[in-house]
Amino acid sequence: MLKRTLGKSKLEVSALGLGCWAIGGPWTWDQPGRKPYPAGWGNTDDEESIRAVQAALDMGVNFFDTAANYGAGHSEAVLGRALKGKRDKVVIATKFGHIVNEEKKTVYGDPGQIIKNVRTDAENSLRRLQTDHIDIYQLHAGDYDPKLALELQVVLEELVSAGKIRWYGWSTDVVDSAREFAPGLHCTSIQFRLNAIYDNAEMRRVCADFDLAGINKDPLNKGVLTGKFNSATTFPENDIRSLEDFSRLETQKRLKIVEEIRDILTSGGRTMAQGALAYIWALDGRMVPIPGFKSVQQVTENARAMEFGPLTDAQVKEVQTIVGQYELKD
Repeated sequence: MLKRTLGKSKLEVSALGLGCWAIGGPWTWDQPGRKPYPAGWGNTDDEESIRAVQAALDMGVNFFDTAANYGAGHSEAVLGRALKGKRDKVVIATKFGHIVNEEKKTVYGDPGQIIKNVRTDAENSLRRLQTDHIDIYQLHAGDYDPKLALELQVVLEELVSAGKIRWYGWSTDVVDSAREFAPGLHCTSIQFRLNAIYDNAEMRRVCADFDLAGINKDPLNKGVLTGKFNSATTFPENDIRSLEDFSRLETQKRLKIVEEIRDILTSGGRTMAQGALAYIWALDGRMVPIPGFKSVQQVTENARAMEFGPLTDAQVKEVQTIVGQYELKD
């Protein structure tokens, strides 16, 4: 079983976590003054989600990452149900930093409220998760002012002292911000985008310099790296991927890359998804990818990637050479 230590926390987890965005079901990003848009991954079956989480536990996955805004609290609530009676067997990471309306299933950002609301946000997450502590509590505002983030860090340390959280991190792709935040006494991780198409070597360096774990969102590039999409792919209106035009140039580049790296990722009998996870493990031993899921079948496929282990260094370089031939803008 592949395992990782989550940075300075020394929390030992499976090298694969599960990202719980999709099991939050439909919800809306409703920023005042702007047009609302779907921010979930379409319809879900809560009972299937619970079965999937429990199947993951049976296969050795013990790390689950969610957020208050996923389903406007619904993802946390479903995860709490699934893990009831099993809390001592798992590591739970969740995120905060948005204004969440559970009843209306709407969420929006207000940076000016983050420090003011963090204690209440933590209590709400504890309630939904049915637990008395959160293992890793992550700021979920990637472009937050790093100076304010240091003020926030003081409050997070108080939450650690109170036993509400054990460690904290930041979900951000901004390297300079992460570097300022990283020295925090109980800062143990940075969550950022990483997959076989998009690297962030500078952020990986921050993790190494400060003994942090890298929690990797989007390890399958919103499903593109499963190899199942094409230029005609569409999604329901309540799925955030419906906003993606699969015929646009940048998406076409990604689809071409997938075809060119298919043989590498599927080496040794892997599926495309398993190969994409294996790439991350081979790239950097601090990284923990957190693919999303809606079903037992998806969890089973992703968890079995640990049986194959990482790709080889040569395969990683081969993938990087192919990707490097394309000028990707996002």
